[in-house]
Amino acid sequence: MTYFITLLLLIPLIGFLTILMSPAQNELMISRLVFTTMALHLFTSLAFTAFRILTGGQPLASDSIVIFSSGSFEYAMDFLVDKITLVFLLTGSVLTFVVTTYSRQYLHREEGYKRFFYTILLFYSGYNISIFSGNFETLFIGWEILGMTSFLLISFYRDRYLPVKNAVKVFSVYRLADVSILLAVWANHHLWGTYITFEKISDYQLVDRQLQTHNLIGIVVSVMIVLAAAAKSAQLPFSSWLPRAMEGPTPSTAIFYGALSAHIGVFLLLRTWPFWQHQAGIRMLIGAIGLSTGIVATGIARVQSSVKSQIAYASISQIGLIFVEIAAGLENLALLHCAGNAFLRATQLLVSPSIVSQRIGEYPRTQKSSSSLDRWIPQRLWTALYMLNLKEWGLDFFMYRYLWSPLKRLGAALGFLTTQRVTLFFVPAYLAGAFLCFNGHYIPLGLRQWLPTAFSFLGLIMAIKSFSERKNVWLSWILIITNHFWVALAVSFNESVPANQLLLYLSGVIFSGATGYWCLSLLRRYERHIGLGQFHGHIRRHERIGIVFFLSCLGLSGFPITPTFIGEDLVFSHIHQNQAFFAVFVSLGCIVNGISLIRIYARIFLGPGMHSQYELTYRSS
Repeated sequence: MTYFITLLLLIPLIGFLTILMSPAQNELMISRLVFTTMALHLFTSLAFTAFRILTGGQPLASDSIVIFSSGSFEYAMDFLVDKITLVFLLTGSVLTFVVTTYSRQYLHREEGYKRFFYTILLFYSGYNISIFSGNFETLFIGWEILGMTSFLLISFYRDRYLPVKNAVKVFSVYRLADVSILLAVWANHHLWGTYITFEKISDYQLVDRQLQTHNLIGIVVSVMIVLAAAAKSAQLPFSSWLPRAMEGPTPSTAIFYGALSAHIGVFLLLRTWPFWQHQAGIRMLIGAIGLSTGIVATGIARVQSSVKSQIAYASISQIGLIFVEIAAGLENLALLHCAGNAFLRATQLLVSPSIVSQRIGEYPRTQKSSSSLDRWIPQRLWTALYMLNLKEWGLDFFMYRYLWSPLKRLGAALGFLTTQRVTLFFVPAYLAGAFLCFNGHYIPLGLRQWLPTAFSFLGLIMAIKSFSERKNVWLSWILIITNHFWVALAVSFNESVPANQLLLYLSGVIFSGATGYWCLSLLRRYERHIGLGQFHGHIRRHERIGIVFFLSCLGLSGFPITPTFIGEDLVFSHIHQNQAFFAVFVSLGCIVNGISLIRIYARIFLGPGMHSQYELTYRSS
């Protein structure tokens, strides 16, 4: 059975690598490779599902695959197969096969033909890792791959303003979900005090016994899970990102935001259901989020002038109802509803390019319904609701004003942080901190316990300044690197961390940071200006530099399975249960760092640039 799981995970990954090495001009070869890959995966999925049904279909957990082990810390990958996995596997396999087959002709002679297909297969690899995951660490690997491929596919038309701008917006929300999972992993570490899998969580007696003595931290884990699921599935207050994600090609919107990616939040709730099923407050929270999202999204969908936006909000409202079903304990109904909604929305998005001609043919036969609600609702209330729905209940404004705008204002207040001052002040301060770390007898005991939080706060300040920087790309890049160093110093003060763990973490930071800095220096030789004030679009003339710089951004942001990724997990394992502020500062730093890195890449290498045939639009529609 383990061989089946390995095969299902490797097929799309091998297809991705094969297409990546294929010549971009040979569309026929790429088309045949992607068709063969997905047909083979679909056949294997059907055979695997049939075999599981015939053998009784009992949950099956694989042996742990240890990736890194040091002292009491162990990073391992686990896989679990049950009915939830099989439903998501069949849904994903069928829909990805249909969409990739459709795309072979739809994207004919498109400039990014090869790029589209290897990104889709990388996405599908991440999707498979997520649905087969047997612990939070494995789930997070697939979760991160989904987020990064989402950014790449939304910004597929990378010489236009809105696709790139909206891709950064969507990635920003995804980053919130990513760090919520990290915090859930940290809280789980302190809840169980040992390595935990989804199979162990399904033991009700074990969970109940643990939560009775650690009720508060159990609530923290559950809230982080709900926050991650709501952000990933575009539930309130994060609903505005899904329509903005429709800037990519129609096939990618069908497979990502209509069918699979938008339902990963549902998968997370179903997978962790045994953990929070007896927490009444959490169930009420999930039900309230789902019900309010369903009501609001239904109203917004009815006033949209774009067919893709209508489908997006209709999908959001149905996912809200699925949240309600999960909160009510209707697992089988939620699975059926999830698969049905995925197939319906993917079909609607695939036929959306021809919907205008279809509606023109149907227009003479349409009549106004006699069961209109106009007579029952006062005109003023009707008008108010219409305007609220037309403005999407201010969801985009809410996210900007209460989430991103405060960060920008705080960053503007840090305008005194220049490259020279960072070098003259913070470098000596860091060296002094490192000296005191190895000579702890110079520090009063009462002060030492606050130093980890203080240093992590300084790292967060570096990240916020990098995020808000609008001119100096060198300063922004250096500040991201210094954030990681401050976090490493904070953890070193917190407890005795093995040197090999710190070396692993900082080796990824140093290598990725140096490579990215070299790419910026090399680009500066060819271009006069590479500031952050606008989108430059240098990817068209310097694609190789852009690819290496993007890989450097992934390495610095902790993309699976880089040394920085494992190092960040190590950092959280050394944060104690009573150090909530320390954990929050490190988490916020991870969020802001990731967004800042993607913003730097987008500003330097994507977008229309100075001389473009496309009109520069400054606001999303």
